[in-house]
Amino acid sequence: MAIIIRYVVEHKGVEKFVTADKKEADKYDKMLDLADNLSEYIEAKGLAIEGSVLEELGIMLAKNSGALAKLLKGATAEQVLAEDSAEVITLDKKKA
Repeated sequence: MAIIIRYVVEHKGVEKFVTADKKEADKYDKMLDLADNLSEYIEAKGLAIEGSVLEELGIMLAKNSGALAKLLKGATAEQVLAEDSAEVITLDKKKA
């Protein structure tokens, strides 16, 4: 019999992420905390956005915090998006 350790990240009572890697679970938990803070900030600034859309926006911004930081430092969206697409690796399947 094997013993398997799993880390479960719960957010607002809902299971959001399960992994065997504690570091990965901590990272995801911090991202969700950042998303909550971003959503709260956006809402406090007076933007009337429906709750689920606001949560989704907060998560998207938190997941892309590195790109957001570059934009806030003056990079253009085109530059940041080009860097993002450069990180994507495609594999060519050649017929042998």
